[in-house]
Amino acid sequence: MYMALLTPAVAAGAGANPVRKVVNLLQAMQKKVEAEGEKADELYKKFMCYCETSGGDLQASIAAAEEKIPQLAAEIKAGTEKKAQLDADLKGHQTDRTAAKKAMAEATALREKEKAAYDKALAENKTNLAATLKATAAIAQGMEGGFLQTNTAEVLRNFVNSRQASADKQELLAFLSGAQGNEYAPASGEIVGILKTMGDEMAADQKDMIAAEESAVADYGGLMAAKKKEVAALTKSIENKMARVGELGVEIATLKNDAEDTAEALEEDKAFAQDMEKNCAEKTGMHEKDQKLRSQEVVALADTIKILNDDDALELFKKTLPSSSSSFLQIQRNGDSLRREAQSLLEVAQQKVTSNKHRLDFVMLALNGRKAGLGKIVKLIDDLVVVLKKEQNDDNDKREYCNEQFDQADDKKKGLERTIADVETVIAESTEGVATLAEELKALKAGIVAVDKQVSEATEQRKEEEAAHKELMQSNTAAKELILFAKNRLNKFYNPKLATAFVQDKAAPPPPPATAAAYKKKGEESNGVIAMMDLMVKDLDEEMTVSETENTNDQAQYEKTVAEAGDKRRQDSKSITDKEASKGDLQSLLEKSDTDKKSATKDLMGTEKYISSLHGECDWLLKYFKVRQEARADEIDALGKAKAVLNGADI
Repeated sequence: MYMALLTPAVAAGAGANPVRKVVNLLQAMQKKVEAEGEKADELYKKFMCYCETSGGDLQASIAAAEEKIPQLAAEIKAGTEKKAQLDADLKGHQTDRTAAKKAMAEATALREKEKAAYDKALAENKTNLAATLKATAAIAQGMEGGFLQTNTAEVLRNFVNSRQASADKQELLAFLSGAQGNEYAPASGEIVGILKTMGDEMAADQKDMIAAEESAVADYGGLMAAKKKEVAALTKSIENKMARVGELGVEIATLKNDAEDTAEALEEDKAFAQDMEKNCAEKTGMHEKDQKLRSQEVVALADTIKILNDDDALELFKKTLPSSSSSFLQIQRNGDSLRREAQSLLEVAQQKVTSNKHRLDFVMLALNGRKAGLGKIVKLIDDLVVVLKKEQNDDNDKREYCNEQFDQADDKKKGLERTIADVETVIAESTEGVATLAEELKALKAGIVAVDKQVSEATEQRKEEEAAHKELMQSNTAAKELILFAKNRLNKFYNPKLATAFVQDKAAPPPPPATAAAYKKKGEESNGVIAMMDLMVKDLDEEMTVSETENTNDQAQYEKTVAEAGDKRRQDSKSITDKEASKGDLQSLLEKSDTDKKSATKDLMGTEKYISSLHGECDWLLKYFKVRQEARADEIDALGKAKAVLNGADI
């Protein structure tokens, strides 16, 4: 009945002693069980190595995440508090700067008001002082009559009227109103004394007024310098703290993202570790159970071989068993025939099975044994088919899980790689943009310096041209007046009717001595000289007209140039402000992109690590899935046929 279990080599010696055949069969089964045990141990060791390695890495990752999460929370809290403090500082700085600017504006308005009052008072003082000095000089020279008819006398009368009442005031008013013919007629000497006193007082007032103005200007300048310094310091603090607030905002957002990612990774690692721990524990239990069963099987086979190989047993078998020529292997009973046919089918299937061959061995042992009924064997076959189908379903689920995880992880990896590539592009473009803006800012600032220098040079040149024009006009006017004076002098002598009366401050020169020789007029020669003088005056007039026109044109051109330069400077200054803002935005984007790249790179490394763990878990199944599926299908098919044979079917 054991013929179906024999290998081809053993089957070839079917004519040998039946007991020897049984022993050979048992020894072959023993080797087979031991070989399967060694292979199972090797696979189990590899699996446990994976459990220990992956488990250690997972626990380290979990511990690191659990330690990192509170640290991130503390950093987020500290950053948020610092940002709140910076916001409060910013508000205070902005309030202080507004107050400083308001104080500057108020001081400027007050200074302008004081300056206007000063200019008005100084002008009045100068006018009154000049009128007093002229009155003093006129009265001292005995020309008070002509002086009292002038506008200057009117100015002086108005000034005296504005003074406080005094005896001097009455005397001056009486004098200035022309009351010399009345009963009250102050002496001119007394009036001169009063006027000199008034002049001295006004000169002293003017000096005090100028000193007070200079002091006020100095105080204003000191205040404005201090306030400008304060505003500059506050502006710098505001800019620095605004930049820091922006940086802190980015840092807090990054920390929050990192905290969320770490928390998610921690949950995933814990779930994966729990599943892996469960699978590893189940694998250990199954291996120990299989090992124990295999050991029992090996002991049973060894004991059986020992029993059959015992000398007494061999002697007994010689006496009791038929010879090799008998029909020991050809029992004709119907039940045995069915068992052998089913056994033959299962032996073919067993050669294709790659794992858990002992399960068919149990069925085949049941077929070999005579005590187990066919119904019990059929139930064994049905139970084994259920187990095989369940294993196939488990493999199907595992393959679906592995493929799904590989797809998801690969999609995530590709997405992260694209993100990193995009961020690297942004970093490169931002770096180039910052460099370009830096060059443009440098060029704009150099352009403003050049424009300021050109305006300064143009202003200096305009001043020189204006001074030259004024000098030319003054010298030409003086020359013209001198020529006309000389011409008039000639006309007095040669053409008295054409002479003009020139008012001269100095006395006319005395007449020539009576003893001088008579002088004969050179009328014809004088006409030529006078004509030349007229031509010279005409040339001077033309030169002055040309100079005036050129000076007007130069002034207009200068004002236009300065206005255009001012427009360009304002435009360049605005461009500098805009480009500095753009540069700041690009630098912020550059910092954010660098942070995003680091975060994406970290996620990519985690994804690649997970893909590596998936390979360790799934590669062996995906590689041998089809082989295992086909072997399992063949095994189920053979079991089905064996069951059909046992149920009486003719295969």
